[in-house]
Amino acid sequence: MTSKESQIEQLLIDKLVDLKHTHRPDIRDRESLEQNFREKFETLNRVKLTDAEFARLLDSITSPDVFACAETLRHRNTFEREDGTPLHYQLVNLKDWCKNSFEVVNQLRINTKNSFHRYDVILLINGLPLAQIELKSLQVSPRRAMQQIIDYKNDPGNGYANTLLCFMQLFVVSNRSRTWYFANNNNEHFRFDADERFLPIYQFATQDNKKVTHLDDFAEQFLAKCTLAEMISRYMVLIQTERKLMMMRPYQIYAVQAIVDCIHQNRGNGYIWHTTGSGKTLTSFKASTLLKDNPDIEKCLFVVDRKDLDRQTRQEFNRFQPNCVEENTNTATLVRRLLSEDYADKVIVTTIQKLGLALDPNHKK
Repeated sequence: MTSKESQIEQLLIDKLVDLKHTHRPDIRDRESLEQNFREKFETLNRVKLTDAEFARLLDSITSPDVFACAETLRHRNTFEREDGTPLHYQLVNLKDWCKNSFEVVNQLRINTKNSFHRYDVILLINGLPLAQIELKSLQVSPRRAMQQIIDYKNDPGNGYANTLLCFMQLFVVSNRSRTWYFANNNNEHFRFDADERFLPIYQFATQDNKKVTHLDDFAEQFLAKCTLAEMISRYMVLIQTERKLMMMRPYQIYAVQAIVDCIHQNRGNGYIWHTTGSGKTLTSFKASTLLKDNPDIEKCLFVVDRKDLDRQTRQEFNRFQPNCVEENTNTATLVRRLLSEDYADKVIVTTIQKLGLALDPNHKK
């Protein structure tokens, strides 16, 4: 077995290269990281920035607010150029995340006024550091790596707050035999609890719920280019009311994929079973938002059998994304939304009783 951290790191890099990530041993400091991002940004947006414009761009997108950076990453943004014209830009290819560039850097050192940290392995998507992997030797608990990440983030003037590291979405910790992952967040959502357990933290699992613990297996099933892109772009949820990033659990991801695939392939009905407290509403919300963006789907209905579930579901949906669903105060309101072609009315939450009345031709609307 391999025990030294440097050996574990090299084996992981070799694995990532096998998975078609490009190793960039030339990127070892802040300057080279920013220069690489600049090249990727200019290529994606078909623009050539002056040095002054790029400096202002960096200043405008870097922030100590993790949630704000996560939103900037996922949106089209506007930047004013030196001649006063607006530049509408994206940081990554938002239409197809798989078509971004995927690179791996190791032993990146970010020097700021107050910190001189070095990071084991970082995965770049279109030049932005979005996933950090901290490694420990086999005899060391991965919890040490988790503590190190938290210490680095809490260090005053750390690189996460005022460099491109502010775009970090995911952390992975491993001693090669055991591997966990968790989402980045602002400090109020990013700490150990009283029992010194970091929550929420996940081990990946296969569709039949077998844990994927070895780093090589985890890399194959989670860090492959398109899979990693999907995990960040599709299966991370930004809870706007709490300004919190949340990773979906593996079984929720598989459930959403099964729902979407079933509809796309027109295979008829399906059945998803979740236990109490396992996140059924989040699974439904994510499935509905993905279906909402499909132009071939006219409506996505979430139907419950009780008024209290109707209210609870709407509250949870709007917790994830404010004002994404509205209350259907009466049958006439529901009918109007069913007939509406507005994008805002594409996802509807209602009771089966109200839906039955809406579809009854003999019922006075």
